Amino acid sequence: MTSKLTPGLRRRVGVAGAVTALVTTTLTGIVQLPATATPGPVATHGVAVTAAERQAVLAYWTPQRIAALQTPSAQVPPVAKPDGAPWTRADAVSRTVGRLFFTDHGEDASCTATVLDSANRSTVVTAAHCVNNTDLIGEDNQWSRNVLFIPGYTDGRAPYGRFVGRLSVVAPTWLLNDQIESLYDSYDQAFVVLHPDSDGRRVQDAVGAAQRIGYDVPGARVVHQFGYPRASSDEAREGLPEYTGERLAYCAGRAVEQQSTEDWPEPPGQWGTECVMGGGSSGGPRLTNFDRRTGLGTVVGDNSHGYIPGKRYLVGPQFSTAITRPLFQRAQHS
Repeated sequence: MTSKLTPGLRRRVGVAGAVTALVTTTLTGIVQLPATATPGPVATHGVAVTAAERQAVLAYWTPQRIAALQTPSAQVPPVAKPDGAPWTRADAVSRTVGRLFFTDHGEDASCTATVLDSANRSTVVTAAHCVNNTDLIGEDNQWSRNVLFIPGYTDGRAPYGRFVGRLSVVAPTWLLNDQIESLYDSYDQAFVVLHPDSDGRRVQDAVGAAQRIGYDVPGARVVHQFGYPRASSDEAREGLPEYTGERLAYCAGRAVEQQSTEDWPEPPGQWGTECVMGGGSSGGPRLTNFDRRTGLGTVVGDNSHGYIPGKRYLVGPQFSTAITRPLFQRAQHS
């Protein structure tokens, strides 16, 4: 069973009816796509291009509107486990990872995004369904509006500034996603190019750090996954500050690959570790070679959906030269 992670835990109920499929080869194997899918390198969308549009987004995200996305906090002690604990270190990851706010089909929502070391010093990585999505029945594809990134977001504060999204970048195949066909999951990755903040600072300069990106990295490695979940699959942790969207949470462990079944065909390359983070953690980074002293590592994938083969895993696509690199190149040189 799988479930999308934003704006809530959207649960897929099955696979679309039988379709004629085309086959495209990737570095991770053979991925079947519906016949209507048209693979291509890059699709872009100008989110807030003009100065007036940028100011409108900043005005839209009032403290009250952001607070409305919070899950009420429970009066229970934190449960520090590697499958979803609060991240309390003051390091690079606490500055480079932040909340991504947006409006999806008229509904305000949030995901997670990460500052990458990029040529324009203004690029973050997230999940594709955070920047482009359908409605709940898989129709009416729309780009997200009012895109705002707050790095290091904590308890309503924006310690490193607020950055409006200027350009969203996804694979064209993702634009055919219907939220039901799991074979689109390889394409659930996106990049957002940000405007400078009100002081004219680019995001990489404002936070003073950036994460590396890696392609075609073997998936079966120890990983750290980060996010701003607003829900947990563990009832004992529901309502904790790190599960209300107010603070950064993480999971750590050896990643496993989601297995395809007859009822739920899944493309190869969906990796993640045991993790109870839910809606809001979408788009968060999956890092290898993570240094817990500095908070730096290599982003090799993003959080996309939940996978429950007896235990809860948080999985997403492993970044590849074939799909990811053209997207990042387009974003970082915009």
